Amino acid sequence: MKKLQPFIILPLLLLLSSCELVGDIFEAGVWAGVLLVVVVVGLVIFVIGRLFGRK
Repeated sequence: MKKLQPFIILPLLLLLSSCELVGDIFEAGVWAGVLLVVVVVGLVIFVIGRLFGRK
């Protein structure tokens, strides 16, 4: 059983690290999406302000 232990532990470690990687990628994607929404909303407010604001 001692000789089989690395073959059992190694796949588990690889699976756990890939799940962590996917979670990190998803989290980065969420923050990128939030940043993009903030920039677009700011740009829309700027354009509307320029169109209807004082000249």
